[in-house]
Amino acid sequence: MIQKTVLDNGIRVISEKMPGAHSTTIGVWVLNGSRHENPEQNGISHFAEHMLFKGTERRSARDIALEIDSVGGVLNAFTSREHCCFYAKVLAEKTPLAIDILSDVILNSVFNLDEIEKERRVILQEIHMLEDSPEETVHDQFSEAFWSGHPLGMPVQGSLETVRNLSREMLLEHVNDCYRGGDLLVCAAGALDHDDLVAKLSIAFGDLAGGSLSAPCSPPKAHRGIEVVEKDLEQVQICLGTLALPQNHPQRFEAYLLNTILGGSMSCRLFQSIREEQGLAYSIYSYLSNYVDTGSLVVYCATGPENVPLAISLILDELRRIKNEPVPMAELQSAKDQLKGSLLLSLESTDSRMTRLAKNEMYFGHNPMLDEVLAGFDSVTQEGLRSLANTIMQDDYLNLQMIGDIEKHEFPLLDLTLG
Repeated sequence: MIQKTVLDNGIRVISEKMPGAHSTTIGVWVLNGSRHENPEQNGISHFAEHMLFKGTERRSARDIALEIDSVGGVLNAFTSREHCCFYAKVLAEKTPLAIDILSDVILNSVFNLDEIEKERRVILQEIHMLEDSPEETVHDQFSEAFWSGHPLGMPVQGSLETVRNLSREMLLEHVNDCYRGGDLLVCAAGALDHDDLVAKLSIAFGDLAGGSLSAPCSPPKAHRGIEVVEKDLEQVQICLGTLALPQNHPQRFEAYLLNTILGGSMSCRLFQSIREEQGLAYSIYSYLSNYVDTGSLVVYCATGPENVPLAISLILDELRRIKNEPVPMAELQSAKDQLKGSLLLSLESTDSRMTRLAKNEMYFGHNPMLDEVLAGFDSVTQEGLRSLANTIMQDDYLNLQMIGDIEKHEFPLLDLTLG
């Protein structure tokens, strides 16, 4: 059963009791991510997320780690382009401790100058690590090129320059402006009682300011193009993408199935064509990045320099095929069964249930019933799938990004076409 309560300061509390569960997962979601930053402060959301674990008025960073470890729990956080999440998973009887730690780090972190400088060095090393990993970097390169000139294209972790320039005052101002009741969701799933959870959260977060100072986001525009970063590597890292849909779009079920058929599993078309039949790549897949107002569908592949033209040609062939030919009913039904099975299996986890509660609230304003979601997959038709493919897979949206031992002039933009 899913229940929702809004606290006096605007924090939305959503919970789901899971009979038979022994644990509870609680997540505090801040509706602010890297797309809400200005270019000069890119990375500040991620930096602030790190700093909230580096000591409060009552706990040192070591104390925070020891307290959660001593009860066998998990405490972690992450930052994305549209939100930050701080979460804890503990045995049900330790839920009060999880709430106390989460509220303490969010409300009472001290942002010690020495800790800021240490964590700055950690984040700079994180950026260097990503730069040394071209199979990771190419995805950020795609986002930057595809959403060129828009904050959605900026890297979540920021750049070396922006991270070096972030001050304690900037970090404190960011938390003060963005961590307000109107911008917070607290979601919990597992062995819990909603009324008891609300009572504890009302006390723990009662002093948090209400309202919201977050500025609304403008939608980005997709950009066509080809870019090559020449680098001495054994393989060429490839991201070829096109436009996709916002999170709450009526055709989102068609988009999920389109991605699954194209590159979402070992039985998908791209894997079978490029790896199994041609032996051109070890790793090839597609994925959706969906946001509040837009999205992208991206194919990733890594292959030897000599194989790049053929690999790209085969990827384009599969995009053309899914546009021009109805997906056979057996293949469509298999993709539906795969997605429904994956969803149902994920719901056995308190972590996944908590995340689902949060994302549904963020993007839909409510939590759809499970039967409604399953019916959404079942409702997709061959024609609906083909219609969506023709809407989003257009030459004007195609963007190709590569890193490796190749030269840009080998890939003229005119060749990047679906015909």
